[in-house]
Amino acid sequence: MGPKMSVWMVLAMAAVVCAAAGADSIESPPYTVVHAESDFEIRLYRPSTWITTPVEDISFSKATQIGFHKLFQYIQGANLNNSRVEMTTPVLTGIVPSAGPFCSSAFAIRFFVPHEFKDSPPLPLLDSDLTVENWDEKCVAVRAFSGFAKDTNVAQEAAQLEASLQNSKWANITDSEPKDGEDAYTIAQYSSPFKILGRVNEVWVSFPSSEGCHSALLNTKAGRVAP
Repeated sequence: MGPKMSVWMVLAMAAVVCAAAGADSIESPPYTVVHAESDFEIRLYRPSTWITTPVEDISFSKATQIGFHKLFQYIQGANLNNSRVEMTTPVLTGIVPSAGPFCSSAFAIRFFVPHEFKDSPPLPLLDSDLTVENWDEKCVAVRAFSGFAKDTNVAQEAAQLEASLQNSKWANITDSEPKDGEDAYTIAQYSSPFKILGRVNEVWVSFPSSEGCHSALLNTKAGRVAP
């Protein structure tokens, strides 16, 4: 990591640490847990808005740093509205399948847009390579893991989530073959890089539709065990 990258990481993440001092002040996308097991859970996320930027690199960690920098500038007021936006959590890094281990991979780095700006997010600068994404409700399989999310462990965590799902009644429901340009899986990071112990990360795999989540909710309300 070069000196310039180190400077922005310190400045940007210092703001995250200060915000975290406010405990529950950091907003996250709302969801309902529709099924839980010891090593994964299924969540139904409500419709949400995200600001995202694509990054091509061979490194998950470096791509996340580059994307975070762009998005942090946006929420600090580098947008057409000159609006400051509160930091939210988690920071998402979507991993798009690549052609091979020695080729640049495609990543999508995302910040959740807080409720205050949900209906009218500040417009990105024209040359910023940022996009506002409006997500419909989303059914997601989630595996939590600790430590630092990095190049050496994110694919392994995604594979462990897939293995858990294949040994459950949720097998073959997730979108195991995403369309071109879509995320194969997503890494959600909740902790500041200054936090050493008790770090919180998740790997997300999306379902092709939210029907499975709604069926589980209906079964639960009816007093039956959700699949």
